[in-house]
Amino acid sequence: MLKRSKRYIAIFLVTLMVASIFSGCGKKENGLTQITLSEVAHSIFYAPQYVAIENGYFKDEGIDLTLVNSSGADKVMTALVSNEAQIGFMGSESSIYIYNEGSEDYVVNFAQLTQRAGNFLVGRTNLTNFKWTDLKGKTIIGGRAGGMPEMILEYILKNNGVDIKNDVTIVQNIAFGITAEAFSSGQGDFTVEFEPFASSLEKANKGYVVTSLGIDSGYVPYTAYSAKTSYIQKNPAIIQSFTNAIQKGLDYVNSHSSEDIAKIIAPQFPGTDVASIATIVERYKTQNTWKANTIFEQSSFDLLQDILDKAGVLTKKAPYADLVNTKYAEEAVK
Repeated sequence: MLKRSKRYIAIFLVTLMVASIFSGCGKKENGLTQITLSEVAHSIFYAPQYVAIENGYFKDEGIDLTLVNSSGADKVMTALVSNEAQIGFMGSESSIYIYNEGSEDYVVNFAQLTQRAGNFLVGRTNLTNFKWTDLKGKTIIGGRAGGMPEMILEYILKNNGVDIKNDVTIVQNIAFGITAEAFSSGQGDFTVEFEPFASSLEKANKGYVVTSLGIDSGYVPYTAYSAKTSYIQKNPAIIQSFTNAIQKGLDYVNSHSSEDIAKIIAPQFPGTDVASIATIVERYKTQNTWKANTIFEQSSFDLLQDILDKAGVLTKKAPYADLVNTKYAEEAVK
């Protein structure tokens, strides 16, 4: 059995043992339903979500949202399985791993947010006319095995004729969130970074963005919202309200300037000035990062599984009809 699958089933079994027997949401106060959302990372990459929070769209939909940064898809899944969170935001590969291990109360994806990878390749010099073959013989700080950032990197390298075992060295033992710090200290020739870390390296003259993984990998269902089957069945109105709020966030970012968006989401990023946020938002907008709606199409799900298969982490393909529910996303755009 693959190590990745072992890790996820271990997480599932342990957390299931300590999970609360109640899968409902928290008590209602002042007419609002308390919902905990566990996110894979806190990044400007997810601007529509933060717009929905700061503009009060969740409250308008009757939801009192608590946002928790779990720093990793495996930890988001743990939060869902243990009922510490009702809704998870992460790469959908995690739901496939758990489903393939035979879980009856598996996690279902009900709304997609991003349609491109949100990370960038940062090098030590400002390369012009960069080609992925330029990485041959180099060391790259990547991500954890089985995670979307790492699999997207490997997917692009393979598509550009780079042998990930013989042509390059990929470092995978540095925790998410401190890879930029490791790069600054001298590790690696290149690093794969989300924002604001990529821009921070540029500002400090420690690195230069040489290409976007989002552009070079094409349209990929990078992150989506999910919940346990039992929770969705018991709380369809909450799932609909949540999806409505996210759709409003998407509508806003797709109809407003980067400067307007930056001002709205600035409270979510107190360590980053508004001008820098606007620059990063514009970088994401120009590569068509965010969907017009949250509908998770089958073609996107099929592409995701192809990426997993090429990465060697897919034991078998999972059925789209089981792991994706588009009912709420379709209703949100009516």
